[in-house]
Amino acid sequence: MSRPQVTNRWLVVAGGILVQLCLGAIYAWSAFTGPLAAPPYNFSALDGQWVFAVGLFVFAVVMALLAGRWQARSGPRIVTLAGGLTLGVGYVVAGLAGTSFWGILLGIGVLGGAGIGLAYVCPIAALVKWFPERKGFITGLAVAGFGFGALIWIKLTQGFTFGPLRLSGDWGGLYGMGLSVNQVWTLYGVLFAALISLGSIVLVNPPAGWRPAGWVPPETTAAHTGGHDFAARRMVRTPQFWGLFLAFLFGSTAGLMVIGCIERFGSDRLLAGGLSASEAAVIGGTAMGLFYALFNGLGRILWGWISDSLGRRRSIALMSAAQGVMMLALFWIGATEWGLYLAAAFIGFNFGGNFALFPAATADLFGDRKVGTNYPYVFLSYGLGGIAGPLLGGWMKDLGTRSGDATTWTWAFSIAGCACLVGAVIMFMMRPPKASGRPAEVAVEPLHTAA
Repeated sequence: MSRPQVTNRWLVVAGGILVQLCLGAIYAWSAFTGPLAAPPYNFSALDGQWVFAVGLFVFAVVMALLAGRWQARSGPRIVTLAGGLTLGVGYVVAGLAGTSFWGILLGIGVLGGAGIGLAYVCPIAALVKWFPERKGFITGLAVAGFGFGALIWIKLTQGFTFGPLRLSGDWGGLYGMGLSVNQVWTLYGVLFAALISLGSIVLVNPPAGWRPAGWVPPETTAAHTGGHDFAARRMVRTPQFWGLFLAFLFGSTAGLMVIGCIERFGSDRLLAGGLSASEAAVIGGTAMGLFYALFNGLGRILWGWISDSLGRRRSIALMSAAQGVMMLALFWIGATEWGLYLAAAFIGFNFGGNFALFPAATADLFGDRKVGTNYPYVFLSYGLGGIAGPLLGGWMKDLGTRSGDATTWTWAFSIAGCACLVGAVIMFMMRPPKASGRPAEVAVEPLHTAA
């Protein structure tokens, strides 16, 4: 374990947010799908979604199989640094790959996904230990950077234009400066490596057994407030683990599907409503680049804050139910400009909440000290959702293009919506696991307090 060298735990928050801002670049993928569909790349919708899906899947697998255990053994700083360098190299590789599908898949999908997987869990694992008295809020604040990062990198690429509002004046982003997609990736690779390395400096764990001054976990509910620590091998044998896994799988499938296709879906629906191609493209880009990305970040903070009062189980059930209803209605609500903005904001808000609620719920159910090694196993569901959601959306888009039938979108949205409703039922019925009596899993360490 790394020895803490910071005296203010809010510095750890700042470092974690900086790291997450860079990792959130994967959600800026929509800024590249348009150029990739045009010459000289000529990617199909499914081709573009494969890069995105592989990146998400590798992200989850590396986090589960390597990052969780490595950071538990060596501390968050070194693992975060390794993740930042891997992510940076991946984007540079994609930048040098030209129009090669396999080169871009290797750079952004495999190496980029691995870099995110290494670094992502480190701020979460460290901050749950530094802030045990407000796990939901602090987890949401940390991972909010991931959501807001998408907004930053999309708009840096395309220009800070939101419909008629042109915050960057005539500056059209890196594309407007004449940079190609490959050149943007190369620049981002260098920035990611540098910024994540900077953020990793303050990412350290508190001393073993440390608690904030005056805070004592409620003894009567210790079994489900992080008071008992379940080893991963025991956790995966509980129904509560599989309940979390399925609810996260369904929620991530819906959210990642919309990230991957909202610009193209919005353009299809608005073109059918009589708008020009250029108008539809601007509105679709604003739906993703402003409303989805902004509310994705806000959802991480607000759902985390809500859950500290309402409870994690009720919060996840409510969030999943709301997401399911919106996904079922998306095809019709998204047929107008402001309907598309509303749907994007609502889905982004709920999708962002997943990343505050599920790590905090894992800590509640299976222990604060083990969250760095346990949460990656729950997070594997996100990797599966990263394949199912984007590929289902891309497949339906290509099917609709070939058949001339835009209603194929409803199949993808309905499947995801029904799955979210099932997830809500699962979480509503969930109860805390029984605490293990094994000393290795419930041992109480000597306490240290600090302001």
